[in-house]
Amino acid sequence: MSDKARLYLFPVPMGDSPVDKVLPPVNTAIIREVKYFVVENLRSARRFLKSCDRNIDIDSLSMVELNEHTDLADVAAMLDPMARGHSIGVISEAGCPAVADPGADLVAVAQARGYEVVPLVGPSSILLSLMGSGFNGQNFAFNGYLPVDAKARGAKLKEMIRRITAEHQTQIFIETPYRNNRLIADLAERLPGDIRLCVASDITCSRQSIITRPLSQWKKTPYNYDKIPTIFLLYSQT
Repeated sequence: MSDKARLYLFPVPMGDSPVDKVLPPVNTAIIREVKYFVVENLRSARRFLKSCDRNIDIDSLSMVELNEHTDLADVAAMLDPMARGHSIGVISEAGCPAVADPGADLVAVAQARGYEVVPLVGPSSILLSLMGSGFNGQNFAFNGYLPVDAKARGAKLKEMIRRITAEHQTQIFIETPYRNNRLIADLAERLPGDIRLCVASDITCSRQSIITRPLSQWKKTPYNYDKIPTIFLLYSQT
């Protein structure tokens, strides 16, 4: 590895996926050399590092947490080791850092300071679900979580349908896993039956399932995605 300090963004397997099934060997080679980490969760980060190489001395590493509870005023200082010539690795709990996960604020500071940012190859449930959906992959939007408030959720869904119809834009979003079944029922009840819904669950893991159907079929077909990490996509072929 070069002596130049870099900010490495390390993807993490999702669920029960073995590291060697979803991450290239170069990721592990780089991880062995990095001594400073910014992580979403200390426990899961330690577990991930050990799964990469059992010989990594976890106690010799420096780790600081960056998650939804972190004060933005504290983010910039997390890059201090780079000023001393040390590379830093960013690790989320699952998937890719800074994409629907913490890390973007840290990357923004690194870019502003002129540091080299290196995103590494790994699984993104957003892109993998889009690939498997059969929907428009040239014009799409990731909306994160839909509003919980019924009125706000209705307005958001109305706007997404407008974008699907007027712009042929695939709409991608997520839900808290224990609300997955309720969300599908809500979509089938609120939206036109010819709108197509792709439910992509447990991506890259042992229970992976990617199913695309019109909402009219989802309304009458049994399903159970309770507590399973899932991505939802909406589109219309017409």
